Amino acid sequence: MAKAAIVILAGTESHADNGRVVNGLEAAKEFAENDGDELELIFDGAGTQWIPELEDEDHDYHDLYASVSESASACDYCAGAFGVDDAIQDAGVVTLDEHEGHPSIRSLVDDDYEIITF
Repeated sequence: MAKAAIVILAGTESHADNGRVVNGLEAAKEFAENDGDELELIFDGAGTQWIPELEDEDHDYHDLYASVSESASACDYCAGAFGVDDAIQDAGVVTLDEHEGHPSIRSLVDDDYEIITF
């Protein structure tokens, strides 16, 4: 059994950012497909901008995102800072604010999650 926290930090501005989010989603899907594995998929920083894009059914990677969206959450502070808080709320994605408005990476480490960033 593996425990993974995949953190998407890449923004939406470049081809390289697109590659990072797709790689992150593919990694998340691999964990999600393995019974017994535990997955946390966290969109943080500029990565919060991906949620409204990936929620669009016409997006090239919507289906990939949809396959792991049950595990998705977003940084509460960063969602507001990047102007996507309403879209994230409309999508029903949980926001995390355990550490000064941000997700608590320490608590994930304490719970034996491997932190993987994209």
